[in-house]
Amino acid sequence: MFQQPPFGKSGDIEAGNNNNNNNQLYPSMIESPQLRWAFIRKIYLILTVQLLLTIAVASVVVFVKPIGHFFKSSGTGLAVYICILIVPFIILCPLYAYRQKHPFNLLLLGLFTLSLAFPVGLSCAFTSGKVILEAVILTAAVVIGLTLYTFWAAKRGRNFIFLGPILLVPSLCSSFLVLFRYLLVFCFILFPLGKLSHAIYGGLGAIVFSGYIIYDTDNLIKRFNYDEYVWATVSLYLDVINLFLALLTLFRAVD
Repeated sequence: MFQQPPFGKSGDIEAGNNNNNNNQLYPSMIESPQLRWAFIRKIYLILTVQLLLTIAVASVVVFVKPIGHFFKSSGTGLAVYICILIVPFIILCPLYAYRQKHPFNLLLLGLFTLSLAFPVGLSCAFTSGKVILEAVILTAAVVIGLTLYTFWAAKRGRNFIFLGPILLVPSLCSSFLVLFRYLLVFCFILFPLGKLSHAIYGGLGAIVFSGYIIYDTDNLIKRFNYDEYVWATVSLYLDVINLFLALLTLFRAVD
């Protein structure tokens, strides 16, 4: 005969299954939601440290006026600036090679962050505080909004992998685009192209890298392996920095 299970046992199992389904980030998720959530929290913790370090370095460049004066008032400054842009390329190669080897991956990630923080600060050094504040606030709002939207959409079965071909290059190439953007921003300062050109460039850049935030967040939820946390962080960090620089260019033009 069929025996009734002990009181509460069936209900506990069903409750456990329901809780597991509620914790799933997307339908048909076969891995442990707890492990994936822990991985995501780790990524955003490292990203927060990167952004705080960038803010600290950029603040030093902005408030120590002789630094900006050196790069703006001499041809030597431009040559040094171009040399500085080469440093992230150099660090990026071993960072990719050792991205899964602790603690070298974190050490190289810190050096990579420092090498990009200086150009960010130099871009801000030639911008008014009002414009910088506007760009920071809007960047934070866009990043938080798009991140929440991507998690919400993934929960409902949306897939954003199609954005890869639309954006022309995967997340890796955004690291090269950001360096190219630094050079363009600096050239805009030395050789103004007009407010309209700045506004168009900044607006298009903001749209493109907003798409990157959605694309890389979707990869974070579904595709990055647990041992690729450093490379996942690099992708999101570069998306945020690129978005900030695009908005900085846009607000500088309309200020």
